[in-house]
Amino acid sequence: MKSNFTCLVFVMLLCCAQSIAQPARQLGLQEVITMAQQQSATAKQADVSHESSYWQWRSFKSDYRPQLSLNGTLPDFSRTYTPVIQPDGTTDFKPVSINNSELGLTLRQLVGPTGGSIFVTSLMQRFDDFDRETTRYNGNPAIVGFEQPLFAFNPYAWARKVEPLRYQESQRKFVEDKETIAVEASKLYFDLLLAQVNQRIATQNLANNDTLYHIAEEKYKLGRLSKNDVLQLQLAVLNAQLAQDQATLDEQNATLALKTFVGLKDNDTLLLTIPDSIPGTIISAEVALAEAQKNRKEAISFKRRLLEAESIVAKAKGDNGLNMSVFATFGLSNSADNFSDVYTRPENLQRARIGFNMPLMDWGRQRSNYKVAELNRQLVQHIITQEEATFEQAVLSQANQYITLQRRLKTTAAADAIAQERYNITKNTFIVGRISITDLNIALSEKDQARRAYIASLAQFWAAHYSLRQLTLYDFENQQPIVAEINTNSNN
Repeated sequence: MKSNFTCLVFVMLLCCAQSIAQPARQLGLQEVITMAQQQSATAKQADVSHESSYWQWRSFKSDYRPQLSLNGTLPDFSRTYTPVIQPDGTTDFKPVSINNSELGLTLRQLVGPTGGSIFVTSLMQRFDDFDRETTRYNGNPAIVGFEQPLFAFNPYAWARKVEPLRYQESQRKFVEDKETIAVEASKLYFDLLLAQVNQRIATQNLANNDTLYHIAEEKYKLGRLSKNDVLQLQLAVLNAQLAQDQATLDEQNATLALKTFVGLKDNDTLLLTIPDSIPGTIISAEVALAEAQKNRKEAISFKRRLLEAESIVAKAKGDNGLNMSVFATFGLSNSADNFSDVYTRPENLQRARIGFNMPLMDWGRQRSNYKVAELNRQLVQHIITQEEATFEQAVLSQANQYITLQRRLKTTAAADAIAQERYNITKNTFIVGRISITDLNIALSEKDQARRAYIASLAQFWAAHYSLRQLTLYDFENQQPIVAEINTNSNN
């Protein structure tokens, strides 16, 4: 057994030498969360989604600004045979080689409240007949017009109600995604912290049991301890070795999980600190619910979904009746053999058109569409009412859990200190031979259990802390809402 003890000491010295050669990287809870929110794969996904929503918002706003476009056909050449009716009534096919080119510049402005548009256009056409060697120009120097649907569904007016809400919702979702990362990082942090605590407990227990075993051997030789107690301590040494091996494996797995999530690519050993200092802010469930209703995306989402359902009803209603559209233009037009002559004394050009569409008989199809849209709106209302109640319940439950865990943490911290002190007293008492090995094992088990319970309480408290932030989007420590960091590189 002496050789085994020598090997154990050698292994421990080797581990100490390795730790000295490669010092562990010490990290705290907030530092890990910050790294996860900045460089993790999940954070990068949230950043891309946030940026995408920003450009979607930019695209929506551009629809309501003047649009300038250039269109044309350069060239449109054809060489073919065209049927030509002769004076005697017969048809002869003549070769034709022509080219048609046109170019137009249009400035269009959408009128969102009405769903119509106004536009200004300038057009130029050129016709070339290569067989007869002639060229003609036809142009519209300026055309002003408008088109306006009447009695129809106006998607642009509804979009101006819905899209700003959708953008605000995406802003808050970005903050929620960051806080969700904090919740997950906190969980993985305490998984590794508990594994490291278990590793330290297992190492300490192995050393203590080995020391006690050698003391027991000496007592056995002096006849002051039974063989059964010696064997029991020897078995405790073996079990402690197994526990240490398992704790080492658990620590390796937990380290890999945390590094993978956070995005750490190095091979440094991590040493996590125990966040004993906790926020002392007093939180009430009513305040948490009020902040959640103001800050969370759900409040905006509920309103947006109702508007979308109402827009579907409006569309079904607009499609069921008389639809009319008005189109009118006024401008200048001319044709000439030369390009410049097109702009010399052009003539007036007017055009007006009124179109309509009115269903007469559709066997109830349009009425059915309207009824489906109306029932869908009612269904959305009922679903949102249920979701609002579920959301309020989740916030209140999380707030109450936070308050309970905040109180429980003080109890487990005190129990941990008491159990550690009791074990030290029990161990010293056993060494002098005043208590049995059974009492020592009980004190050891209670010490380990109290330590693990304290770490578990810390994990539950911080998980509740970040979950409450994620549910309310409110920083209770600084008494302010949590807002998104806007990318300053983007131009509004």
